[in-house]
Amino acid sequence: MIGTLGEKNLHSALKVWYARAGDQLEAEVDGFHIDIVRRNVLIEIQTSNFSSQKRKLNTLLENHPVRLIFPIAQEKWIIRIGSDRRTLLGRRKSPKQGNIYQLFVELVSLPSLIEERNFSLEVLLTREEEIRRDDGQGSWRRKGWSIFDHRLIEVVSRHIFRKPADFLKLVPRDLSEPFTTRDLANSIAQPHWLGQKMAYCLRKMRLIHVVRKNGNALLYAITGKNHFC
Repeated sequence: MIGTLGEKNLHSALKVWYARAGDQLEAEVDGFHIDIVRRNVLIEIQTSNFSSQKRKLNTLLENHPVRLIFPIAQEKWIIRIGSDRRTLLGRRKSPKQGNIYQLFVELVSLPSLIEERNFSLEVLLTREEEIRRDDGQGSWRRKGWSIFDHRLIEVVSRHIFRKPADFLKLVPRDLSEPFTTRDLANSIAQPHWLGQKMAYCLRKMRLIHVVRKNGNALLYAITGKNHFC
C-alpha cells in the first residue's frame, strides 16, 4: 500500500520510516484514508498546508486520538534534472536551513487544534533532496524551474507537542517581559514575520496575553507562572 493515492516521494518515504510492525497503512476510518493506524491512534503525515486538513482532523478528533506528523527540512540539497525527468544536470546544497520555528508557518492556520484532548503534533527535522525540473513552468525566482518532488535522506530529530504548554519550550528563558513580536523574533534569531506568526499561535493557545500597547506595538507576557515547567 506504500505510495498509493498519488502521494509524493517524501510523504511515502516518511510513511515507511514511521511505520512499525502491526500498523495498518492507508486504512479507511470514518470515511477518510489514514496514512497509518497504530492500534487506536490515527497518524497523518502532512508535508504542507495544514488548513487543507482542517475538516478531516476536526471530524476524526471527535472519536479518535490523532497525531499529525510534519517534516521540516533542516538541510536541503537541490537536484536539477532535465525535462526528460531522468538526466541529472546538477546537485548543490541549499544555503537555506530549516528549523523548528517554521512549524508556526503552518500552525497559524489552525492553532486551536493543540488544545484538543485527542490531538498531538510531531515535528521531524530532516535532511532532504529537492528535485527541480527544467520545464519552464516554475517560479520566475527559480528561472522557470519547477519543484518536481522531495526525497527523504534522513530524519535528524523528533519534537512532540501533546499540549499547549509544550510550545513554551520554544520561548527562550531569557526573553524579558513584556515583549513585542520583534523582541520574540530577535530572541529566536528569526525574521519578524515569523515572530508574528509564533506570537499569534501562542496567543490563540492562551499561552501569552497582551498586557498593553507601546505605540502601535502590542506588548505580551507569558500567561501563568509555571510556563517553563
